[in-house]
Amino acid sequence: MIFAGMTRSSLLDYPGKIAIVLFAPGCNYNCYYCHNREIIQDIDENISNEEIMELLKKRVGLIDAVVVSGGEPTLHYDLIPFLKMIKSMGYLTKLDSNGSSPEVIKKCIEEKAVDYFAIDYKAPKSRYPEIARNNNTATPVLKTINLLIENNQDFEVRTTVIPQLTLNDLIQMSKELPELPKYVLNPYRQPLIYLEEDQHLVDKTPYSEATISEFAIDLKLYQPNLVLPF
Repeated sequence: MIFAGMTRSSLLDYPGKIAIVLFAPGCNYNCYYCHNREIIQDIDENISNEEIMELLKKRVGLIDAVVVSGGEPTLHYDLIPFLKMIKSMGYLTKLDSNGSSPEVIKKCIEEKAVDYFAIDYKAPKSRYPEIARNNNTATPVLKTINLLIENNQDFEVRTTVIPQLTLNDLIQMSKELPELPKYVLNPYRQPLIYLEEDQHLVDKTPYSEATISEFAIDLKLYQPNLVLPF
């Protein structure tokens, strides 16, 4: 499998575990606030498989888990064989996904390739094409989330509270989603790399943590397992 970035040790990316994070290039979304834009466009260099395998072999017993993130990992045909290989080494696996490929998630479940999933829910259904762009809709994402629930998978859903989302948007999203085992509201941080035409979106003042905390009070009426990462 191809990777364009790596974090060698993280305490934040797998709940309660020390993890290596691998970033797969390419994405079918074009969110203006993406913090990995450099790997969703054309990549000149990738991390060699030899370097990744050498690290994984050395860290067995020292690192608990491997997180495959992106970009969008489900675009890669060899994702599941790679995840199963990691599990065979004794690592827990986590998949970060935008949820747009429920058929791949279904196969991950069937193959028992993933121990924990994190799925992004970007916007209300009515605004998905605007926020995710590239003619994407919320329909496959909601299908993915329901698949995870129906199959008793360990997972969380995440929403970045960008300035373009109102409290009414967030309430609508909370109603559209089934009751989740964990729903995380992440604060918006301005990306370092972005499209020139998105400058006006990037520069909009973020919500404060205090404001997001106030939003959370209303949202917990619909998603009681909502948590804040701060």
